[in-house]
Amino acid sequence: MMASIERGSALAGWAQAFRAASADAADFSIREIAFATQVNLRGDGSDDAFGAATAAILGCSLPLAANTWQKAHGTTALWLGPDEWLVVDETQDGTALAGRLDAGLQDVHRSVVDVSAARCVIEIGGLQARMVLAKGCSLDLHARSFRAPGCAQTLLAKARVLIQCREASAQLRLFVASSFADYLAQWLLDAAAECAASRDLDAGRIAARLA
Repeated sequence: MMASIERGSALAGWAQAFRAASADAADFSIREIAFATQVNLRGDGSDDAFGAATAAILGCSLPLAANTWQKAHGTTALWLGPDEWLVVDETQDGTALAGRLDAGLQDVHRSVVDVSAARCVIEIGGLQARMVLAKGCSLDLHARSFRAPGCAQTLLAKARVLIQCREASAQLRLFVASSFADYLAQWLLDAAAECAASRDLDAGRIAARLA
């Protein structure tokens, strides 16, 4: 009898810990976006032919403003540099999407690489999400400064990440190298627990003063 081979995500072993940490989702939630297709796309954003072709394939224009993203249906294009984007899709296979882009851009200068296995995607949310990230990130993550459609490449607890602020201001996605995924997952859970403990302590002090 042949043994079955089951596909497993890089952070599958953290599912139970993530569920426990998300018990009070209004304050903090965390989950892995498993198997998200990620394609690195490079080209001349000022080239009308390149822009028109990518828009036709993806259903949205590539963002040209620094540190922004565009979305259409299930496809999101995040700005990484003046000539570089990360195309993320949760419904299409990476090989198929990369193939469509490569075929549709064959007449223009471009680079298309399926990098789906290179990064893990972690989504956090809730009222404490930005405070958790602030414990290890030097960016101003206040909602007035970092909001949709914003994204930024930075260091989080010494791990290089791409942070995307989603449509819901309390929802953020972190793209991190697979080799740092376990480390970052543990750091996020520790930081979230610290935030929760601080919140409970502050609430206790306030209650004591009002007693």
